[in-house]
Amino acid sequence: MASASLPLSASPIEFGTDGWRGVLGVDVTLERLLAVAAASAQELAFRAPSDLNSRTVVIGFDRRFLAPELAEAIAASIRGSDLEPLIAKTPLPTPACSWAVVQRKALGALVITASHNPAEWLGMKIKGPFGGSVEPDFTKAVEKRLLAGGKTIPLEMKTDSFDGRKEHLEGLSRKFDIPFLVKGLRRLGLKIIVDPMHGVAAGCISEMLGSEGADLVEEIRSERDTLFGGTPPEPLAPYLTELTSLVRASNLAGQKTIGLAFDGDGDRIAAVDETGKFCSTQLLIPLLVDHLGRTKNLPGSVIKTVSGSDLITLVAQSIGRKVVELPVGFKYIAAEMLNDEVLLGGEESGGIGFGRHLPERDALFTGLVLIEALVEGGLCLGEYLESLRSHFGGGCIYDRVDLRLESMDNRHRLEALLAEGPPLRVAGKEVKEVSRVDGVKFRLGPGYWLMMRFSGTEPLLRIYCEAPTYPEVTEVLDWAKEFAKKA
Repeated sequence: MASASLPLSASPIEFGTDGWRGVLGVDVTLERLLAVAAASAQELAFRAPSDLNSRTVVIGFDRRFLAPELAEAIAASIRGSDLEPLIAKTPLPTPACSWAVVQRKALGALVITASHNPAEWLGMKIKGPFGGSVEPDFTKAVEKRLLAGGKTIPLEMKTDSFDGRKEHLEGLSRKFDIPFLVKGLRRLGLKIIVDPMHGVAAGCISEMLGSEGADLVEEIRSERDTLFGGTPPEPLAPYLTELTSLVRASNLAGQKTIGLAFDGDGDRIAAVDETGKFCSTQLLIPLLVDHLGRTKNLPGSVIKTVSGSDLITLVAQSIGRKVVELPVGFKYIAAEMLNDEVLLGGEESGGIGFGRHLPERDALFTGLVLIEALVEGGLCLGEYLESLRSHFGGGCIYDRVDLRLESMDNRHRLEALLAEGPPLRVAGKEVKEVSRVDGVKFRLGPGYWLMMRFSGTEPLLRIYCEAPTYPEVTEVLDWAKEFAKKA
């Protein structure tokens, strides 16, 4: 096996919003992964709290091509760093690794995954001893270790393993009254179709609801497919056409049905309501805030990213909760969760974490909270969401497009333009305020904004918009695409 040192000819490794990712065989190779794993494990040991008496580093992996084999490989690299690797027996959700870290009081976890990225991608996420993503200063330190060079000789030995999937699901089930949820779903006459998108969340909701709720859950795309059916395993509307069609057909046939979708490594969620409408976390977060903060009266502030819906703020403020707005990336939310009492922290892209659980996005936990909200509220998903939007004046229509730029020169020109001479009008409307918390956000009015942000892991420009009506959202997004192409 190759030594865990970065090849001199390789370009510097840079971490994105959550971990290091790239194209397998091009950016991510065995030699580079061994070096990254060794440097990450060494940094976990170096930063370990003084009262943490552990040498264990948890290793997890998803269902991607070569992920299990590469997880085994980095175990040897961790052992060569004089630490003790503990590897999952099977593919498992990334939050299950965070759960295992906290339960075992381990140094942290290294997870072989590319999350929601396309099938040709792979990478590694780093979780700290607190059970969440490490902060930017940690990954900067890992990058410095890699640039400094040095070698770690992998040690080949049998690696101890653990059933992380089972432990995680049993732990989640203990936090909810599962029989109550099952009875509530029957009372509502509600069925759930789950789409794990060929990822590690397959079978999890059914298993947690148990044999008593087996007939309430139908699952599609549950088998392992390293190509993910030809689309990225990201719970966005364009990739959930089968789920949407099945939900609509079931409701037309007289069976009240909603859909739940999970990304490739089980930390992001989206839903489809009983009308067949796609519901991103822009809609789910306000509902969950209302349920946990108003109905259950649980304590804590609400954390959102700058790309989050204004409806989140409106609902949170209506029940007297402080709202904190942060850059995109759950690691920023996790840091806030460690320093303050938090009800919920969520991001537009599908990740939600809860103060009573982990400082980590956990889509399966979110799924159970959503079911609980519907059962306790006595409303189906679309009914609940419509009641919220009506109460706060309607509007809050949201969409996002990812624009692949023609070249890096185009990106640099656009970056310079947004920094030095941002537009004063967007789609004919006056810009009231410009925010640079993350990317550039143009405020056009209440519940009306455009945001542009460059991806940290792909050559993409992410364009976000929220407006009072669907036509206005479309108009602003079309304007933004043309603006970016002309830069």
